[in-house]
Amino acid sequence: MGTPWKERDNPPGKLPIMTALFRKVLDSISGRPSLNSNSNSDSVAARRSLRWSASSSSSLSLGVFDRLPLDVLVQIVRLAGPKDAAKLCVASKSWRSLVSDNRLWIFFLQDEDEPWNWDSVFFSEMNLRSGYPVQIYPSDMSTELSLMRIYGERMKVPGAVIIDGGSGYCKFGWSKYDSPSGRSATFLVSNMQEFGNIESPMYSRLRHFFATIYSRMQVKTSTQPIVLSLPICHYDDTDSARASRRQLKEAIHSALFDMNVPAVCTVNQAILALYAAHKTSGIVVNIGFQATSVVPILNGKIMHSVGVEAIGIGALKVTGFLKEQMQQNNINCESLYTIRTLKEVNIFMSLLLF
Repeated sequence: MGTPWKERDNPPGKLPIMTALFRKVLDSISGRPSLNSNSNSDSVAARRSLRWSASSSSSLSLGVFDRLPLDVLVQIVRLAGPKDAAKLCVASKSWRSLVSDNRLWIFFLQDEDEPWNWDSVFFSEMNLRSGYPVQIYPSDMSTELSLMRIYGERMKVPGAVIIDGGSGYCKFGWSKYDSPSGRSATFLVSNMQEFGNIESPMYSRLRHFFATIYSRMQVKTSTQPIVLSLPICHYDDTDSARASRRQLKEAIHSALFDMNVPAVCTVNQAILALYAAHKTSGIVVNIGFQATSVVPILNGKIMHSVGVEAIGIGALKVTGFLKEQMQQNNINCESLYTIRTLKEVNIFMSLLLF
């Protein structure tokens, strides 16, 4: 029986150190005057309660380690680290019962150098693991999730490149971080374009756009999968709108696979915004660069049949209004890109909901 990830050879001196650690703790425990048979039996009973499935007393015996209090033994396993803890699964059923406890692996998930957000991990495993259509596990099944297996699977998966594209600018970064590492303009409202509108499925522009993102991230296209957010466009529930959405996906996939990207996942921006709030159903109001949309979503699917409302008023409208105000005050600036930067850096906007 193997561990959930690829095993590595122990570095020289690690096993003697662990042996000395166990012996030192064992000697200190055996010398405690307050340690009696009752405390030993209480530790064994608490250890047996870690698993929800019943086991016989003999199968849960840890031998000489039964003399250790449960909290001390768990602390030693924590100090050993996730890889060594997983290797204990092959020692015996009793060790497997101890190290398979979800609370131990919650600790490992939160104790990484770059710890994962536990709420996001739990939401994704409970709601998104089954794929589409989204299925939510009953609450009484949450304890059956093997976080040791989940930890191992997450350690095997390489980090993905995240690209959130829009008609104004796009944000990009790594899946292991909570926020994007950079952004770049995708559209300049003037007579010249830097990359072109990402909502216009032009193959050459898409290739140039994605190549620029990978270059700025300093990563080879063939080494990392990509998760790409799809803009909210062609939102009607008509044959032509469905064909346009399909054409946009095909153009994006064609450009990325021709760049040797190993895997591509495209998800609508509104759905991803809902997932970020740990929800799979709701109504998303998205104020974009050129338009504002209201998107109903049920179980991770946009309800085009119900209706997606969109109006042609977005952040660009605010930029144009700022330009008019500057001109009225004899401040001339022809570059909308500069005005947009001034708006984003210096203007505070409040949204009043009635």
